[in-house]
Amino acid sequence: MKSDKQFKDINDLSAVQMDALKEVGNIGAGNAATALSKMLNKKIDMLVPEIRITHLNKVADLAGGPEVPVVGVYLTMSGDAPGHIMFILPLKSARKLVNMLIGESDSEEFSEMEISALNEIGNILASSYLVALTGFTGLALYPSVPSLAIDMAGAILNIVLVELSKLGDYALVIETIFKEGDEDIKGFFFLIPDPGTLEIILGALGVGNL
Repeated sequence: MKSDKQFKDINDLSAVQMDALKEVGNIGAGNAATALSKMLNKKIDMLVPEIRITHLNKVADLAGGPEVPVVGVYLTMSGDAPGHIMFILPLKSARKLVNMLIGESDSEEFSEMEISALNEIGNILASSYLVALTGFTGLALYPSVPSLAIDMAGAILNIVLVELSKLGDYALVIETIFKEGDEDIKGFFFLIPDPGTLEIILGALGVGNL
């Protein structure tokens, strides 16, 4: 069901609408943790401590600034509510995550296997969040094959966001924490909706006219 309300931008969301999206984020994180745990045969927990709205030109600041090296995984979302997805991890966090998942390495460079693992993590996260969103809304949503880049945050984001800024000025940010034992690793999952997509999602969640 499509909402009759038209948002000027994603920043118009109410507290109730944000709570609905956070619930989807929490279910998605649970799905991703289960998928990663099964794939790796070890217990991985994930938390979503915060969901927020961020202007596209502030995205690099979440990773520590435009000069900070990061791993970025980018996908498109097609189907009933199209948009774009990006998962950003500071390089040090990406190294910790890879070590957590497939074993310790002191190398500053990522091997082919490690890059493949990071790609797969981005794919699992995107699929898990989209499965949760589909379950809550009944919308058909499909992730593309992920593409991965390792560079300074500003460089990666400039390439992607120049194109996305034509669609809107804001992104929905799902802060994501991976946990194994006492180790916490923070990343950021961004959803940049195409025009009209936000209204479709909120309407399907039953909070479109708040």
